[in-house]
Amino acid sequence: MASDASAPGAPALTTYRDREPWHSLALYRLFKWSIIVPAFYTYFKGRIEGLENVPKHGPFIAVSNHASDFDPPLLAASLGRPVAFMAKEELFDVPLLKQGIQLYGAYPVRRGTGDRQALKAAMSFLEQGWGAGLFLDGTRTPDGRIADPKPGAAWIAAKMQVPLVPVCLWGTQNILIQGKGKPQSVPITVRIGKPIPAPASSQRDLLVAVTQECADAIHAMHDLGR
Repeated sequence: MASDASAPGAPALTTYRDREPWHSLALYRLFKWSIIVPAFYTYFKGRIEGLENVPKHGPFIAVSNHASDFDPPLLAASLGRPVAFMAKEELFDVPLLKQGIQLYGAYPVRRGTGDRQALKAAMSFLEQGWGAGLFLDGTRTPDGRIADPKPGAAWIAAKMQVPLVPVCLWGTQNILIQGKGKPQSVPITVRIGKPIPAPASSQRDLLVAVTQECADAIHAMHDLGR
């Protein structure tokens, strides 16, 4: 267990695991190397930059743009550590699938609502030493850019005092094209930026400022292109 060194005025996270549970790491590596990596580097001609910016120990929040249903597995497999993601609650009604995605760190969210339970679930994973993944827009955008960044990730970071890691997914908006029946073989680049410290408190102005800082970092990486 590790102790939290919270910023002044921030609600303290007293203890958390140094890393995610071993069985989660084993499942992550199995899924990554058997399915995601072969597809990423061959079919999608994938490239990853900035992997050294992912914390090796302790919880963190990966914040990203979002343009494709392929984003969660591609992002998680690119960070070198298991990442817990929100998944639409309908998937948890399917027997076996529910158990499978839970083992990989998925937790349900009601789409189109401000789901406090989902935020609490993300915080629970962070307490267990996981990374948590959140899309700043909360939904997909057609061009892969962030149109309306939401402060939920910054709020969790402030409550838990964990860093935010900005991640840019470039090119994923071209994977699924309307009228074409299969995913397109397009070049994908994942860029990982330097961690951004958690807001010192959950005051609204601080959350908005840090959220915008994350969005600006992601857009700067997106502007680099392929």
